[in-house]
Amino acid sequence: MKYTYFCRGVKPSITRKEKIAIIGAGPAGLTAAGFLVCQGYNVEIYDKMPMAGGLMAFAIPSYRISIGSVKEGAEDLEKNFDVKFHYLTKVVCGKRKDEGDELSKKVINLKELLEDYDAILIGTGTWGSRKMGISGEDADGVDTALNYLFKIRAHELGYLPEEPPVPKKVVVVGGGLSAIDAAEVSLRRGAKEVYLVYRRTIKYAPAGENEMKRLMKLGVKVIELTNPTKVIVENGKVRGVEVIKMKLGEPDSSGRPRPEPVPGTEYVIEADMFIEAIGEVSTPPIGEGCQNLGIEVDRKGRIKVDKDFRTSNPKVFATGDVVTGPSLIGNAVKQGIMAARSIHAKLSSK
Repeated sequence: MKYTYFCRGVKPSITRKEKIAIIGAGPAGLTAAGFLVCQGYNVEIYDKMPMAGGLMAFAIPSYRISIGSVKEGAEDLEKNFDVKFHYLTKVVCGKRKDEGDELSKKVINLKELLEDYDAILIGTGTWGSRKMGISGEDADGVDTALNYLFKIRAHELGYLPEEPPVPKKVVVVGGGLSAIDAAEVSLRRGAKEVYLVYRRTIKYAPAGENEMKRLMKLGVKVIELTNPTKVIVENGKVRGVEVIKMKLGEPDSSGRPRPEPVPGTEYVIEADMFIEAIGEVSTPPIGEGCQNLGIEVDRKGRIKVDKDFRTSNPKVFATGDVVTGPSLIGNAVKQGIMAARSIHAKLSSK
């Protein structure tokens, strides 16, 4: 996975005086770095993880994407194009805690980078998860798909010493790729029963009907038109999940039929683990107490940018999932290139 294809096989030297910092070593940040070094910029990348790749490396299972190719691309940037990586370093203004933070060893204030660099590109992705807000959600055995997959991946890569326990009976809620991955990984790890409950029919699943059918062939029990109502807890641990049957009503804002609960149809699925995979949220490096940065976020926590990926702060650009919310890797790559072009255009016009 090469990020320097814009160099067209020719290794450029650093010919420009401007320094650029990229926050986040996911697909958007790595691709942007590749474009910028090909233009002769001095580029440094900050990431809270111990290696590059972002969610590609730490949340997407290895059977979906090769960790070797991710490493290869980052090493190419570092060894052949003089990109400096600051790993295990979380950049944030104010106080903020996101999933995956336990691996970071150092925190740098975003304001310091604003003083030290001529331009900053934020590509911190979606290291947060939505919660259902149901009773029993804080019990031992409840997790988000992102955190569940991260802990397993970090252990496989040697960054977390203890292997997460293998559950016997798992209930996953959701219809996107995170739900698919959480269910499949559970099955591959040896769980005896894995249920995936989805509030619509698989025809409307964000991951696609084919992915749902593939999961069913593997042995996951997919239950359509069903939604959790509460977690059954005993002695602080998950013992089951109460669910209710749903019916499809009129289309909602997504254009899909709105799922509506059918009163009196509740029942319990026995389980010792409940995984919430109802979506991830953008995680900009802006937390409680951060002021006077000129970087705005919308009500969903996504960084606001113009058509050229510029924030309200003239030095700061943002790209990828931290702007759009969760998306596919291809979209993040495309946006990384577009944002890098905008940075180049701005710095070249000086």
